[in-house]
Formats: sequence, structure tokens, C-alpha cells
Amino acid sequence: MDRYDRIFALHKRLKLSRYPVSVSTLMEELGCSRATLYRDLEFLRDVLQAPLLSAETGVFYDRLQIDQFELPGLWFSSDELHALLATHELLNRSGADVLGSALEPLRKRIDSLLADQAKGRRWPVERIRVIGSYTRTRDEAAFRQVAGAVLARKRLRFDYTARSTDQLTTRTVSPQRLTHYRDNWYLDAYDHERDALRSFSVDRMRHVRSLDEDAHDVSEQELNEQLTEGYGIFSGKARHTATIVFSAEAARWVAEEHWHSKQEGRFLPDGRYELKVPYSNPRELLMDVLRYGADAEITAPVPLRESARMSLQLALARYGG
Repeated sequence: MDRYDRIFALHKRLKLSRYPVSVSTLMEELGCSRATLYRDLEFLRDVLQAPLLSAETGVFYDRLQIDQFELPGLWFSSDELHALLATHELLNRSGADVLGSALEPLRKRIDSLLADQAKGRRWPVERIRVIGSYTRTRDEAAFRQVAGAVLARKRLRFDYTARSTDQLTTRTVSPQRLTHYRDNWYLDAYDHERDALRSFSVDRMRHVRSLDEDAHDVSEQELNEQLTEGYGIFSGKARHTATIVFSAEAARWVAEEHWHSKQEGRFLPDGRYELKVPYSNPRELLMDVLRYGADAEITAPVPLRESARMSLQLALARYGG
């Protein structure tokens, strides 16, 4: 443990303890010699002005002053710094499209913080890789308008091209929350013309403008009932439950996957895995099942099974089968 981590750990240990901590205990916990510990205690008391006191049984913080004292600046342990480094790479990827220049000052501050703490060391950021999947191109200005309206609780008006129909409509909505799902952003909102909750893909919005009218708030319970019970990003209460049986080869992978908050799964006697998933619109569920190919079979309900069979037959026909 280097000195930076020892000072951090020492401060945290003394702050949490209500009684004096012996020198031998601190030496063992910090993995350092008595001389090193005394130097760190002196630095903590004389340089950082910590309310450090000593007694025959050990050292401790003055409980009357500890609430007013904190280490100056931003202090991170090695684990926290490594987590910050990973977050830094996530910000770099996010900033390239959806948050753009809005995140640039924050990225620069994290760069500066990492450089100060590195003390000449080079952080191997190339050892952290973030790979997006199915990421769509987004309009940074549109995203800012949407995010601003969500936080300011103002209504929005925008032109929207639905992916399913490719039809252009103008919507006036009360934004409720932003949802990041499978590397894409969606707006959960109350659609005033349709008097219903809807989810809108932010990348399909154009000419987004915030209105002066206050947004109509929908309770968290109603949002979850209407927008979370169905499978994936599709809205609506779950009306059906799909039963999918996976081969023994795929079972160990599927058993660890999260498909739905109310899913039910069990291993069958022959090693296969049975998964039950609630859904409303079957489109996304079918895509997830079919990606397993011959390792997955929908056993119920019959209409969903038939939809999967037809999709496979059409796919086979394209290959001349």
C-alpha cells in the first residue's frame, strides 16, 4: 500500500472508530512499520490539520471536531480511482455522440484529477475497452432538449417517425423519464393527443422544442405498470407469459441472464432450462429467442410458437430451403 492509500485508509479507520485504535492494530491493518505509521500520523495531524489525538491505548479523532473535518480536495482509494478510470472511458464513449460538448469540461476535469493522482505514472486506459452494440446515431441538440425538459418538468413538442410504420407525426408530450436501453436512449412520456403513456426513441425525434407549459406528472407506480411490465422497450401491461426451453448446452448461460424483472426459470431433469417471461408485444422477445437458434424452443403460448416457426421458415426460404 503506498502512502496515498495509507493516509486515506488511516483517515477512514479513525473516522469510523468511536474508541482509540492501537498502534499495533493500525500497523497490521495498513501493512507498514511503526516509523512509517508515525510519519503518516504526523502528516495527517500537522499538514492536513486532522483533529488527531492520542492516548495510552492508541490514537483517535476528536469527536467534537470530526464532523467539520474532511480530507482536502477529492481523495480516492486505489479501487475507487480504478473505478473512476473505467467511468472516464465510458464518458469518452458517451461524449462522442449523445452528450458531446456538454461532457467535455467534465472529461477534462477527470483527466486532470487522474494526472494529479498518477504522480508521473501512466494509466493504461487501453486496458479498458467499451464496445457498444446496435448503437444508433443521435442528434445531440435533440437529446439536450429532451433531457432538459425531463429535468425541468416542461412539455415537449417534436416530429416523430415511428420505426414500425415509418409515418411522420407531431407529438405533444409530458416527459416522465429518460431510459437507456441496449445502448440507445428512449423517452417515457405521457402523449396528450392519445391520452396514454408511450416510449419514444430519441434518435427518431426531429425539431424538438420545449414548451412553457408544465408537464403532467404520472406516478412511478403507473409508469412501471404501463411501461415496465411488458417485455423490452414495448409499452403496455403484460398480457401473456412465454415459456421457452433451452438446450442443456445453452442452459448454463441462460440461467444467469436477466430477461425480465418477473421472469421464472428452472432446470429440467434432463439438464435443459425452462424460462417463463411476461410480455405484451412479442417482437423483441422473438428476436431474443431466435438469436439462440436451435438451442431454444418456444413451447407456449401457441400463437408465439407459431410466429417463431413462421419466422424460421421464411428465413430458411431465403436460403433456398
